[in-house]
Amino acid sequence: MKYQSSENRIVPLQRQMNISDLMAALWRDIRESVRGSEQNFTEGGIGRAILLLSIPMVLEMVMESVFAIVDIFFVSRLGADAVATVGLTESMLTIVYAIAVGLSMATTAIVARRIGGKDQDGAAVATVQAILVGIAISVPVATLGLFFSSGLLRLMGASSRIIGTEFTYTAIMLGGNGIIMMLFIINAIYRGAGDAAIAMRVLWIANLINIVLDPCLIFGLGPFPRLGIAGAAVATTVGRGFGVMLQFFWLRQKRGRIQIERRHVAFNFSVTKKLIRLSLGGIGQYLISTSSWVVLMRIMAVFGSEALAGYTIAIRILVFSILPSWGMSNAAATLVGQNLGAKKPERAEKSVWLSGFINMLFLGGIAVIFIWIPDFFIRLFTHETEVVRIGSDCLRYLSFGYLFYAYGMVISQAFNGAGDTTTPTIMNFFCFWLLEIPLAYTLSLPFALKEKGVFLAIVISESVLGVTGILLFRRGKWKNRRV
Repeated sequence: MKYQSSENRIVPLQRQMNISDLMAALWRDIRESVRGSEQNFTEGGIGRAILLLSIPMVLEMVMESVFAIVDIFFVSRLGADAVATVGLTESMLTIVYAIAVGLSMATTAIVARRIGGKDQDGAAVATVQAILVGIAISVPVATLGLFFSSGLLRLMGASSRIIGTEFTYTAIMLGGNGIIMMLFIINAIYRGAGDAAIAMRVLWIANLINIVLDPCLIFGLGPFPRLGIAGAAVATTVGRGFGVMLQFFWLRQKRGRIQIERRHVAFNFSVTKKLIRLSLGGIGQYLISTSSWVVLMRIMAVFGSEALAGYTIAIRILVFSILPSWGMSNAAATLVGQNLGAKKPERAEKSVWLSGFINMLFLGGIAVIFIWIPDFFIRLFTHETEVVRIGSDCLRYLSFGYLFYAYGMVISQAFNGAGDTTTPTIMNFFCFWLLEIPLAYTLSLPFALKEKGVFLAIVISESVLGVTGILLFRRGKWKNRRV
């Protein structure tokens, strides 16, 4: 009996030690993911690979979103014209973002495949071609922005006051579009190579510079000149520009997975052709999803300012809540590309299913909270009764689609990582343009469900997207995709 009693005391102690060891190992992996080091993601535990890749990717995406938040926070102090100028300029930059996102998807797929296949030279050549394509596209956009910004604002319907006094913001932002392009493309290179921590650090440093310079240049603090809204453009461009300088500096280092040498700096038609072909799908995906949200916003505007305000607040909360999911999705894309390059399609597939499952657990937990107490989050932004009601309904309704959407996000990025940008483009076109928009209009207006009709349409279309992605991914044609 004494022995049994002693054993009963030992088992919980061993279990406690095991849990303690597990937590210590988890903490080590988290620190390793942020610090960054050369890892072989085609071997070892898939769960650990997802963790090491996803954490810096999540932090990178958070930093990218901070750019817009910081700018609008300070610019809003300058009045409605300044805020309107930022909005109009961002609308014009949508094309730049679409091209940058498309090139980024293609670049990640090609670089990841080369790194997985131990083809360092091929990865370096693809890197150079992506940079050259980005520069070539940014030059005409910069020319338009620098010399025709007033005309562009006039075409966008800007008032005469904005055209006459605020055009410098547009000129600087469009003139510096090449910096935006490089930031997206080179970070995609690092993600494809598995160096996600470098991409994260670039945006952290760029953001810190932007946060410091924004108030100084906008309001003329200390020795800095008061530039008004132009100061916001200068601060953002300088911050991002410094980040791009760091990117190029690290590309020249001999320690990273991507090592650019003089012999790599030459035009390669076949790689460039492949890069452009793959990027068209990514551009299409971005434009389809972006334009569908614009149309939904237009439908919501029919039901008044309160409905529009509630919807806008809810969507901002939802977008922020799924940032970790985008990190896991990007991690899945890198793992798919590298493992296909290493001729390990089964491991690539397992990486996607595990990423999707983890994402489902995460978004499922978020959904429970949003369904339970949605009004708590809406009241952080407003206390207007009708806005809170509509915003809460939006959070609650859209959360019911989170479980399917969890897999839809991961699988769409997995297709992109495999170099199949066509399939998710077709999925987006069908689910957003042919299903979501007509359904939102029909349910909200002819069926008189008003704003709830829009919410139901989003849930249905996102769920269909997730289910369709699962079915197409299971067919396995992406495993034979050549990039």
